Amino acid sequence: MAYSLAVDIGGTFTDIVLRHSDGRLVVDKTLTTHDDLLSGFFRGVSSVLGKAEIDSAAVDGVVVHATTVVTNALIERKGFPTALVVTEGFRDVLTIRNEHRYDMFDPQIEYPAPLVTDDATFGLRERILSDGTVELAPDMDDIAVLAGKIRDSGVKAVAICFLNSFANSAHETLVANELARLVEGLFICTSSEIAPQIREYQRASTTTVNAYAMPISQPYLRRLSERLRAEGFPNSPLIMLSSGGIVGAETAGRSPARMIESGPAAGVLAACHYASLLGIDRLMSFDMGGTTAKACLIEDQTPLVTGLFEVDRRYRFKDGSGLPVTVPSIDLIEIGAGGGSIAHVDNLGLLKVGPESAGSNPGPVCYGRGGTEPTVTDADLVLGLIDADNFLGGEMPLDRAATDAAMERLAEQLAVDRVHAARGIYRVVTEAMASAARTHATDRGVDYRGLPLFAFGGAGALHACAVAELLQSASVIIPPQSSVLSAFGTLVTPVRLDLVRSDLTRVDSIDWNRVQSTLDELEAEGTAALREAGCAAQDVTMIFSADMRYVGQQHEVTVTFDFDPRLLRDPAALTAAFEHAYLGLYGLNPSDVSVELVTWRLTARGPLVKTEVQRRRASKPGAPKAHRLVSAWADDQRTPVYDRADLAPGQIIQGPAIIEERETTTAIAPGWNATIDAVGCIVASRD
Repeated sequence: MAYSLAVDIGGTFTDIVLRHSDGRLVVDKTLTTHDDLLSGFFRGVSSVLGKAEIDSAAVDGVVVHATTVVTNALIERKGFPTALVVTEGFRDVLTIRNEHRYDMFDPQIEYPAPLVTDDATFGLRERILSDGTVELAPDMDDIAVLAGKIRDSGVKAVAICFLNSFANSAHETLVANELARLVEGLFICTSSEIAPQIREYQRASTTTVNAYAMPISQPYLRRLSERLRAEGFPNSPLIMLSSGGIVGAETAGRSPARMIESGPAAGVLAACHYASLLGIDRLMSFDMGGTTAKACLIEDQTPLVTGLFEVDRRYRFKDGSGLPVTVPSIDLIEIGAGGGSIAHVDNLGLLKVGPESAGSNPGPVCYGRGGTEPTVTDADLVLGLIDADNFLGGEMPLDRAATDAAMERLAEQLAVDRVHAARGIYRVVTEAMASAARTHATDRGVDYRGLPLFAFGGAGALHACAVAELLQSASVIIPPQSSVLSAFGTLVTPVRLDLVRSDLTRVDSIDWNRVQSTLDELEAEGTAALREAGCAAQDVTMIFSADMRYVGQQHEVTVTFDFDPRLLRDPAALTAAFEHAYLGLYGLNPSDVSVELVTWRLTARGPLVKTEVQRRRASKPGAPKAHRLVSAWADDQRTPVYDRADLAPGQIIQGPAIIEERETTTAIAPGWNATIDAVGCIVASRD
């Protein structure tokens, strides 16, 4: 295969990477077209094909896509009207939630409004017991009446979540089939398909999120597939998932809840790729784009993965303040601190930055597209960190006069001058990102001090040194093409799907025939999904894990096994694997307490992706191409400006310094030295 293509649609920019099999990359960035995401998608694709002087037929490798289409629909509530069908008597499941207060001392805590209104929530007489036994089967006449109510309500999608359906999906399947027969054009999602796990509220929330997004994701991905075919691309698209895997478009369209964190997940996988390439076992990835900033811990060159995350949080740092989604996802923290984050003065006269973002439309003031409120990018321009005449290589000149005027208005409210207002924005957003990273690491019992910071995203290289100082990081690593690294990450991850199924049982009395049946079903589902993505059955690897706990505990520990439980059938081996993982987390084992298995997990993975790396070829150290005044660290510091393409391996650059490339700019702070390594990474460390 000669060429592969990746497209990552973010909140502000759409990133495109065209990769040749010899490691050569052709990249581009274009503003995201929120009114029609595919318009920006194909505009960027046409650009990279033109730069490479090839046509679409030459892209005979994979076409991988990461997108924010689901995230945007959820946060902005731009989905279609959705109904929820539950067991009679449980209509308030989304309103009651799990009765957990995420802040015990705040009497005015807020939660996001449910995606389904009360009048679109319907109860149906049926009941399945926790062991899967049918106590009351649904009446067909009741289902017909329900179908009439749903038809009259005008909803576009339906989520079905019955009690204990993870143990027996028969009732959900029956109702789903009948509603599809009686009501034309419905998008239907069952909890036993998307989230067959215990805990009623989390399962109902996940199913509702998935159903709400289906009328958007399925048509969008089908239009994408059709247009790729129409424009002559040989292969169907693959879609990036939150868990770090990729699957076919049809599978992804049925499970949009799995796509919510697809772009950020791709960036983390790229960081893991470089960790392996550079021989670094532990680091923290730092991804700062136009809308948000993300941080993720990487241990043993592998990201942490969680079975539960939240979307649309009312408070960015507060677990429990969002809509829970129980699908596997790379464990990262995300805050509203990107280049487009808007700065403002609150009621106490304090400077705040974000979480509101100017996005791509109207965008920061300097974009000249109608924005009036200063953003982080505007502050970077005022401070001299970026060049108004060299943004995107000069293809997108910035409006410095409008930026200065907007910053003056903010400065007047703060009773400071324009430069100090901009520096305040820079420092506030830096502290916000560092605080989020500290929270993420500390909550997981990880000492973040000394960890290298791997920075990427459109604005990551500008702020990395400042964030690293606050985190006491040993070094900062900025890879080649860091601005489009999330798109690159989709090209270095194997085809993969993560599946779960709850089956609560004590390990010492486990029913191995039931285990065999459960894992066989998961394996068949995973194999089918990977075959759709073009992976041969013999190339699929199965990885088994489980959520386990001591009897009486509320929370589980996810344990990965180095064996197939169906073949070994050894309760002692399951217990030993759990106690080893538990001891590593908590430092002790109450060995007199029995162990229970809550949920089985299976990862179906295709062959690992082998990539060539194009090495740097500059033969001699590059000299500064200019100097300019930068005020990020002190007033009017005369700072050398380098072109990254001119820097040679082994070259050392002392801060302060600016290193420019077409898609991003790197700021080396005073007191830091940067070295160019053999791969082309900028590796900065404190002097």
